[in-house]
Amino acid sequence: MPLTLDQIVEETRSLPHDVVSELVDRILLASHGGQDVTHEKAWSETVHRRIEEIRSGKVRLVPGEEVSAKIRRIVGR
Repeated sequence: MPLTLDQIVEETRSLPHDVVSELVDRILLASHGGQDVTHEKAWSETVHRRIEEIRSGKVRLVPGEEVSAKIRRIVGR
């Protein structure tokens, strides 16, 4: 009997983050096709650079609630 979506999600909770990321990438590639190798390399470099900036404290993350509140102020809601 095939696993349900809930069962699959539950199974992923015990997997390392990088394995789950690889799984998601593979599912997306199977569904939507591949990405240009040049773009994939550039995106990977950007992601790794941004992660390092966050970890090193070079950049400050802004909580989603703060961003949403600022947007509401700007658009007047």
